[in-house]
Amino acid sequence: MEKIASLAKRRGFIYPSSEIYGGIGGFWDYGPLGIELKNNIKKEWWKRMVYQREDVVGIDAAIIMNPKVWESSGHVAAFSDPLFECKSCHKRFRADKIEGNSCPNCFAKDNFTEPKKFNLLTEVFLGVTEPKQKAYLRGEITQGVFVNFKNIVNSARVKIPFGIAQIGKAFRNEITPGNFTYRSCEFEQMELEFFIKPNEKEANKWLQYWLNERMNWYLSLGIKKENLRVREHEKDERAHYAKAAFDIEYYAPFGWSEFEGIHHRGSWDLSRHKLTYKDQQINEEYTPWVIETSGGVDRALLFFLIDAYCEEKERVILKLNPSLAPIKIAVFPLLANKEKLVSKAKKIYHDLKAADFVCFWDDRGNIGKRYYFQDEIGTPFCVTIDFKTLEDDTVTVRYRDTAEQVRVSVSKLKNFFKEKLL
Repeated sequence: MEKIASLAKRRGFIYPSSEIYGGIGGFWDYGPLGIELKNNIKKEWWKRMVYQREDVVGIDAAIIMNPKVWESSGHVAAFSDPLFECKSCHKRFRADKIEGNSCPNCFAKDNFTEPKKFNLLTEVFLGVTEPKQKAYLRGEITQGVFVNFKNIVNSARVKIPFGIAQIGKAFRNEITPGNFTYRSCEFEQMELEFFIKPNEKEANKWLQYWLNERMNWYLSLGIKKENLRVREHEKDERAHYAKAAFDIEYYAPFGWSEFEGIHHRGSWDLSRHKLTYKDQQINEEYTPWVIETSGGVDRALLFFLIDAYCEEKERVILKLNPSLAPIKIAVFPLLANKEKLVSKAKKIYHDLKAADFVCFWDDRGNIGKRYYFQDEIGTPFCVTIDFKTLEDDTVTVRYRDTAEQVRVSVSKLKNFFKEKLL
């Protein structure tokens, strides 16, 4: 993890938030490469879950909602973790952070209070005069879908079975943020709420379908199969709304860790908000059941980085899937002090950018160091304009993963990359 965190900061993926003032625990900023990687993950998710389907529509709900939403959903009463306080140092810890009855902070043994509930919702206060209205930053993005259920049914011409997709920020009072960005107080979720008829056979069919679909998505983007597994929740660890729950877990340096949940939420949410669906096909009104897929954008990004990280002799390579790579093509003149090479390289660079390829220009240092830099940030292809280019209008294209080099005609360069990247 130290190598990943170091690379992330050094190359502009992830920085500690407000670092010049000492930072703030559980909050992170995404740099120039980090935001590109994050946006690519979200773009691929939206493409798979919305654009490539006929039964899913999207939404973007507000971060702050009427606090009655959270009372109705059960989060005010049930969205909490049991915490133990050390009587010696007075620090509080979740039960899963305590090993061998020793305090993780001062190492005192068997000196904890009885567990107390700690609500994870983050309070905010609205208004310009006292008393201000208490509300909450959303602890999950899900409820924004449910409170808009009727609006979407009435406006989007959808019929069951159908899904509503959303990507957005959520906030939690994490008492022990840690493992780099894995457990944070501010994070982004990508979720699908899929509405079905209230029938166990239907629920089991769609639960299995979405489990397979979500696993296949991560595999299609390059995560190694041996680093993924599905784990079913025991009854006593399910969320208050879940009739069944599964986690997709990744084998991280800190152990098997959940980063997407597939849940059978039953009718919990819509019934709490007193919402129903009029099924015109059977002329019947009922409360639909919900199968949910809920993934963490930040956790997925962290695991994509970990899974792609590779050391080969003196090279560090991020073997990211090309669709996720922040930069697709780096363009170099072989020598920065040769005007003809620089002019030709600049034209190729701007032509590729105009064709909607995300490109990087680099004329610093020797060519070997430029290649190694691009390997480290995950750029799939490098294009070098050399003296042979001036003779026959071909360039050197270098592959990141193998360091193999091929000559490609400038006139065929766009089509070459369209086949490789689009």
